[in-house]
Amino acid sequence: MSSRPDLRVDDEVGFIRFYRSLAADSSDETIRVFDRGDWYSAHGAEAEFIARTVYKTTSVLRNLGRSESGGLPSVTMSVTVFRNFLREALFRLNKRIEIWESVGTGKGHWKLAKQASPGNLQDVEEELGSVGALSMDSAPIILAVKISAKAAEARSVGVCFADASVRELGVSEFLDNDIYSNFESLIIQLGVKECLVQMDSNRKDIELGKIRNIADSCGIAISERPVADFGVKDIEQDLTRLLRDERSAGTLPQTELKLAMGSASALIKYLGVMSDPTNFGQYQLYQHDLSQFMKLDSSALRALNLMPGPRDGSKSMSLFGLLNHCKTPVGSRLLAQWLKQPLMDLDEIRKRQQLVEAFVVNTELRQTMQEEHLRSIPDLYRLAKRFQRKQANLEDVVRVYQVAIRLPGFVNSLENVMDEQYQTPLETEYTSHLRSHSDSLAKLEEMVETTVDLDALENHEFIIKPEFDESLRIIRKKLDKLRHDMALEHRRVSRDLDQEMDKKLFLENHRVHGWCFRLTRNEAGCIRNKREYQECSTQKNGVYFTTSTMQTLRREHDQLSSNYNRTQTGLVSEVVNVAASYCPVLERLAGVLAHLDVIVSFSHAAVHAPTPYVRPTMHPRGTGNTVLKEARHPCMEMQDDITFITNDVSLVRDESSFLIITGPNMGGKSTYIRQIGVIALMAQTGCFVPCTDAELTIFDCILARVGASDSQLKGVSTFMAEMLETSNILKSATSESLIIIDELGRGTSTYDGFGLAWAISEHIVTEIRCFGLFATHFHELTALADRYPTSVKNLHVVAFIDNPTTTPTNDEKEKEKESKNQVTLLYRVEPGICDQSFGIHVAELVRFPDKVVNMARHKAAELEDFTTPDQQQTQDPSAMAVDGHSPEEIEEGSALLKAMLLKWKAEIETPGKEFSVEEKRQIMRDLVNGDERLKNNRVFRGIGAL
Repeated sequence: MSSRPDLRVDDEVGFIRFYRSLAADSSDETIRVFDRGDWYSAHGAEAEFIARTVYKTTSVLRNLGRSESGGLPSVTMSVTVFRNFLREALFRLNKRIEIWESVGTGKGHWKLAKQASPGNLQDVEEELGSVGALSMDSAPIILAVKISAKAAEARSVGVCFADASVRELGVSEFLDNDIYSNFESLIIQLGVKECLVQMDSNRKDIELGKIRNIADSCGIAISERPVADFGVKDIEQDLTRLLRDERSAGTLPQTELKLAMGSASALIKYLGVMSDPTNFGQYQLYQHDLSQFMKLDSSALRALNLMPGPRDGSKSMSLFGLLNHCKTPVGSRLLAQWLKQPLMDLDEIRKRQQLVEAFVVNTELRQTMQEEHLRSIPDLYRLAKRFQRKQANLEDVVRVYQVAIRLPGFVNSLENVMDEQYQTPLETEYTSHLRSHSDSLAKLEEMVETTVDLDALENHEFIIKPEFDESLRIIRKKLDKLRHDMALEHRRVSRDLDQEMDKKLFLENHRVHGWCFRLTRNEAGCIRNKREYQECSTQKNGVYFTTSTMQTLRREHDQLSSNYNRTQTGLVSEVVNVAASYCPVLERLAGVLAHLDVIVSFSHAAVHAPTPYVRPTMHPRGTGNTVLKEARHPCMEMQDDITFITNDVSLVRDESSFLIITGPNMGGKSTYIRQIGVIALMAQTGCFVPCTDAELTIFDCILARVGASDSQLKGVSTFMAEMLETSNILKSATSESLIIIDELGRGTSTYDGFGLAWAISEHIVTEIRCFGLFATHFHELTALADRYPTSVKNLHVVAFIDNPTTTPTNDEKEKEKESKNQVTLLYRVEPGICDQSFGIHVAELVRFPDKVVNMARHKAAELEDFTTPDQQQTQDPSAMAVDGHSPEEIEEGSALLKAMLLKWKAEIETPGKEFSVEEKRQIMRDLVNGDERLKNNRVFRGIGAL
């Protein structure tokens, strides 16, 4: 902790008073940090939070002010520590950050300089740097939501959302059910990082509570805003000023969505876009259609391992990590968006598939795009944002120029594709657009080549050409003379020290020491004890030193460079302003290159998988089947030391639409059902899939109940979590959905659990009638296949047992043999039922004591042997009576009994007559005694006469 800055505050009493006035209006989710120049401080509860989060100890806390009055707990952070904390707070902890800066001396002279939240990173983009961009798997979307729940069933939801780095506002308004499953799907589709909701101080609004719970379960930061912020009084005039569309905002169809407009009002206020005049006339408004993409809920997101988790070790543990071979930041963000927005339009899916195929079959084109073209493209959206916010400099202009001069290379590579079936889609999607954008940027290229000194880029200098201005030309001439003199001094020192130039002795422009010499550390001894040479610093790459002559030359060089920069400021400003006018072209170009990057990434993943992926055949919604040959889980097959066992999948309408999979723990049931969901999702994003042959129908949503965990801090048990997720499935699923259920009903008693599992399965089969997969240890559930033979099919994962034994006895040799049983899991899925459980074998695998394992075997044998003499004596007589009768006898007896009961019902319900209980019994006896066939029926006699 030695690098931690000392706590130095000039006016301690004044600052403490100022801080405590702020703290009175504080939120648990907001962290205030004070910028003190080259270090930062935090105080009070926030200091304690940072001490525990960053330093992992409270010993770093120091008291500001007199300790007898309690003092103010404080902590300091270096710039590096602060930036690390900023990333942690925004990306992982979902906190809001306020950065305060001093505006002079005296009491309380502080102002709020920057604010940031998970969905709004604009103010701190420089502090986050490139590492911050890499920490985001998608663009930071912030969303405001307003709901109206007047009707008993239908709830209306209006949202407005934005990516602060792109000047667009999206709106959507839709009806939802009582669990807001459409809203959950929307925030997953958009990849929302922060959600603005109306303030509810007493937490009494049940509907707002549901919205909060959904946001919380999806890991989204929640920001409460005053109810007044959601008013629509000023929204039309605000939008009229913000939007590019010159018409009045009131004429746009989106303004009819009143709930969405209320959300837009709150979002505009929160982002403060009206306070920045550069935003006026720059925004676009569009309407998001929830139904154009497959719906996913948070459970499906986890079950399919769609995005990286905090504990994921390797990239391939998530589908995003596995498929992300993108070379550009904009490509990676678009990939994350596509995975959360699988397509529903068959034509669009086929278009993407055709483009992926073009890069799969053309290896040279794919490699050229990845290695030569795409890897040199910067984050164009963020670059455009720098120009829009007037933060750009000459270096940014050069970066745009470097992109522009590479576009003809993209076009040439794409034009060289000779295969006609791929040439047309590539031309339509990429080549024509890139050619057009290249033409649009031609004038910018010309301006940069005329004004910017491109030769100076080698020294990482971004300057205007000296020939462009007479004053610059004179200064440049002097600078060149100085550089010549420095080179002469370099040569002289080389001879004097007998060190080879540019191999052991270097002339460098150090960021701190300016122009000076560097010797490798092995040779540094030659300047020791020589007064002529003054050491500057020792670093990993060598020892920096200078001479009196070099110091003089450096001072002159710094002075002239400063003059050069001052003289060129006006010219630089003009160049930057011209480049800024190309922002719309840059944003459109970013969209084309991001699309290209993702398609190339898909093709790379398809080709470089252990077994190449194939293009699936897609059927329209509501038609066709899902049949996969030798299917694999794409993430699982990439894990080290795994040889993946492939399995076929057959989900066929009116034949095998609901699959029940039984088998041992760790036998591959979960992998089998999850891989089907992953493959369906990959296919609807346009990606190839891990099979040898595949046909799939288009699903409107994937709903999963997989591995619910306790949320006891929120008062939700495992079983409650199971039931909530299953309730969501039953309310959201349609006949075009895919349902994946893994182990339902384990959190309660065996009978309750089985009853629920049966009822839920039966409801899916008979009412929802969609494709479904159910992995279970309830072997009794397999009887559904007998009841619904045209829908339900039983599958099991195969396990091989060495040395199978009979029921255990007290014989010692039998025990020894029993303990040596070995279970080999084959991970193969075959038709039929698994006729035994393997839980005790799993206990053996984790080395339970032999005594416990043997006792478990005995107890399991007792419970499973339902036909022992003791049980037969205690069985229900009616059950015994029915046993042994043929189906025909049972059917005849049931029919006779039913006819008698109908006669009895008609007699006792005669209008105008009242019968006592005994009279009703006598009527039944008379009916039975008067029916000889009924009296003589064996089944009826077994039940027992009245």
